[in-house]
Amino acid sequence: MNDSATGTRATLRKQATATQLTLLCRSLTADRGLNGFTIEEVCSDIGISRRTFFNYFPSKEDAVLGIADENDEMSKMADDFRARGSRGWTAVVDDLADLAVQHIRSAGHNASEHIAFMTVLEREPRLLARFIGAGREREQGLVAMVAAREGVPADDPLARAAIDIVSTILRSTADRISDPRVAEDFGAAILESLAAVRAVLTPPLPRKADQ
Repeated sequence: MNDSATGTRATLRKQATATQLTLLCRSLTADRGLNGFTIEEVCSDIGISRRTFFNYFPSKEDAVLGIADENDEMSKMADDFRARGSRGWTAVVDDLADLAVQHIRSAGHNASEHIAFMTVLEREPRLLARFIGAGREREQGLVAMVAAREGVPADDPLARAAIDIVSTILRSTADRISDPRVAEDFGAAILESLAAVRAVLTPPLPRKADQ
């Protein structure tokens, strides 16, 4: 096995363990609150040492929010985004939406998981504040990523608009599938929402004159 394949397998194992830690911490927080369980309990259930836990997350709060895991995913997303090359602003939105769907599907995110996370944030308002702050930082990083690929200043309004469009689609789609009566694939719902936005923004074809 070559070094590249070995590195890929190691990365996948690390991502899988980080996801396990986050899901368990979220489940325990939803059931007992953030102070209702210990890091040692989490480590025992997952089968890792306390020291290993801190190789993944600097705190229990970060594990619940999945912040360290998300940072790794953001780095990979930036590499994939740059590799696609500049092809115009429409392609920017398409690429961002496609990469978001890829991440959601590879991580196995679904509606029930999203609903559970919302329950955690409602139970622990301090986590909600951190989640909002992390979201703002993430969006700023994405704007810079888009601007760099498209060769425009970091404060370019088009770069900001591209991120705003995709972020709004992600939030509205998440809200829609949070309704327990709605059973939708998260990724498919995102692409459907993007198609709807395009339909609204596409100028209508000129009407033919009556014969």
